[in-house]
Amino acid sequence: MAGTKQERQRCPWSLKDGIYMRYHDEVWGHPEHDDRKLFAKLVLDGAQAGLSWYTILIRTEGYARAFDGWDAERIARYGPKDIARLMADTGIIRNRQKVESAIKNAQAYLRIMEGGPGSFDDFLWKHVDHVPIVNRWKDIKQVPASTSVSDAMSKDLKKAGFSFVGTTIVYAYMQAVGMVDDHLVGCWRRTGR
Repeated sequence: MAGTKQERQRCPWSLKDGIYMRYHDEVWGHPEHDDRKLFAKLVLDGAQAGLSWYTILIRTEGYARAFDGWDAERIARYGPKDIARLMADTGIIRNRQKVESAIKNAQAYLRIMEGGPGSFDDFLWKHVDHVPIVNRWKDIKQVPASTSVSDAMSKDLKKAGFSFVGTTIVYAYMQAVGMVDDHLVGCWRRTGR
């Protein structure tokens, strides 16, 4: 029919609503190299443990506000008063272990920024030789929950002092920040269709 806009083909998980579609189209799988954004996303993926990603996605602004715009230097200095404030904040998931993990992860992040390779981007992206892994999955059932690469990155993150960074969380993180392109074959966002 003339004038009808053809709908773009997307990965099936993103079809829940407009929030998921925007996340799929604008964020998921786009290579991210900004250190602060990489740190924020890692904390958010850790907060998602045991929950649906949607639960976190609808709270991303609440998290940014609650955690001082992802200022790792400020987060690393949070004490009991800050933890109490966060535990009362309805804009985030109020789980003490996850709140304390964010603080611990900010401290680990700062250690990497100060003494490691000099950037969180470098620390993470070395696991894929600084080039996204582009998979060719045709069905969502083919997409793995973890890989040997996410195993290695999880191990390195834990060694550096991070928590809530198991291999499944890390693989989801790698997908989200574009280290892995798991857009299905046929998806309009896929690299090198």
